[in-house]
Amino acid sequence: MSREDPDVIDSVEKAFRLLQSFSGDNPAMTVSEAAAVTGFTRATARRILLTFERLGFAETDGRRFSLTPRVLRLGYGYLAALPFWEHAQSHMRALSDEVRESSSLATLDDGEIVYVARVPASRMMTVTFNVGSRLPAYPTSMGRVLLAALTDEELESYLDTTELRRLTPNTITGRAALKAELARVAEQGYALVDGEREEGVRSAAAPVRGRGGRVIAALNVSANAARVSVEKLRAEFVPRLLETADAITKDIAGLHS
Repeated sequence: MSREDPDVIDSVEKAFRLLQSFSGDNPAMTVSEAAAVTGFTRATARRILLTFERLGFAETDGRRFSLTPRVLRLGYGYLAALPFWEHAQSHMRALSDEVRESSSLATLDDGEIVYVARVPASRMMTVTFNVGSRLPAYPTSMGRVLLAALTDEELESYLDTTELRRLTPNTITGRAALKAELARVAEQGYALVDGEREEGVRSAAAPVRGRGGRVIAALNVSANAARVSVEKLRAEFVPRLLETADAITKDIAGLHS
């Protein structure tokens, strides 16, 4: 059992920490590499990796371990338990067809946004994301909608543990400036970001609410800056975006009524 919390099982905690250490930068690891990334002993890392292999969540070539598609069951279990994501797809498809741009739905997890639904535009974009993709919250429109819904204490904790890196010349990196922007997002009911995570990409996002009006997700529309001006995004896309977010919110309320 955990020495800090008697209700936490150390071995389970360590297993999930190692599972999350696999990434685009670490798609396959040796026992030594896994131990170095997690800070575990080689013996602990080896036992966890062999357990993953025995359960079918990992495979090995005899030296390196990598995850298998079975890991997707963990994420699918989350989505399957929340059927309104499926209901949101039809609204998102209508929105994307109307504005001819991509639409996405994301939630907040550990300071990052996680895509839970996506409808790509019919036209090609330079950047594509899929369900499960993760991005930092602070420079994205969906992230700002979700951060703006945090309590003061939660926001301070986020800012204390997040490095506000300058990803483009437009990225807001000052703590006070970001808090001011989040206050504006909360007041106006939507976020608009112009090339702060990636130059040449503009997006707007609106909150999707669950029981009690709590913000549980953010819906966005993103477009190439060469094709859609900030003025067009605000004047034409935002009203339709807000309508769609409201329609999804109403569907969620209907599922719980």
